[in-house]
Amino acid sequence: MTNLAPTIRLNNGREMPILGLGTWKSFESDAYHSTRHALDVGYRHLDTAFVYENEAEVGRAIGEKIAEGAVTREEVFVTTKLGGIHHDTGLVERACRLSLSNLALDYVDLYLMHMPVGQKFHNDSNVHGTLELTDVDYLDTWREMEKLVDLGLVRSIGLSNFNAAQTERVLAHCRIRPVVNQVECHPGFQQRQLREHAKRHGLVICAYCPLARPQPARQWPPFLYDAHAQQLAKKYGRTTAQICLRYLVQLGVVPLPKSSNKSRIEENFRVFDFELSPEDVAGMEQYHTGQRMVPFSGMAGHKYYPFHDEF
Repeated sequence: MTNLAPTIRLNNGREMPILGLGTWKSFESDAYHSTRHALDVGYRHLDTAFVYENEAEVGRAIGEKIAEGAVTREEVFVTTKLGGIHHDTGLVERACRLSLSNLALDYVDLYLMHMPVGQKFHNDSNVHGTLELTDVDYLDTWREMEKLVDLGLVRSIGLSNFNAAQTERVLAHCRIRPVVNQVECHPGFQQRQLREHAKRHGLVICAYCPLARPQPARQWPPFLYDAHAQQLAKKYGRTTAQICLRYLVQLGVVPLPKSSNKSRIEENFRVFDFELSPEDVAGMEQYHTGQRMVPFSGMAGHKYYPFHDEF
């Protein structure tokens, strides 16, 4: 029996594994092979999005593993996301059905609004949209996402890249509560205030870029390469990446590390059989710089741009 990740209970009573495979920038065959291997290793939480342009490959891998009897559909927690081009109220259900068709699934476990900012819709193949932004209110988009739960197309709905004030606005006006907010989070950008805010409101923080996109040639980021990081790795008999992911898990964050490398996919998953001491958790706080890797600066002039606020 493969060792599985523990799960966390969401505010609607559903369970989500506390670590998942991220697939952003995993292209075609990469996404397919990574997903197959991840399921073999024990991952049961897979994160994709319409704009990643790999839903079909992720879905094919899941479908094959189900057909092989390796997993059942119920055992796999699948997240995808509504793209900015589909914020118009008349497009939300169609966009969700398009993602389901790409994935070849009847439902997804979690459907996120990828950004609070909408983009002008030209056609579905203009996946990334343009910097022609729209004034569609994310609350109107959210109300359409709530209907997807009623239709049985999605089990849970959530946010991504929302700040605290935007999250509160959704909470104040929603019929179905968001279960998560997926944001950039790693030792260099720890999101302490947003994490505390999410906890108070019963949301789970999921972390994209949990290793901050390492650049080995530059020995960057420090929390993977500096002397303190090496010392911790040696102390626990782990890699610096495992220390980092374990740190996030102990903060109550659900990391979504992306890799196309088989051994790294395995390494990233082996973080459930050790624990960092309270002192070592506190020691990781020194790495916080407040610098985002992904600022979405092209949207900075929009009224719903989330990152002008402190958190």
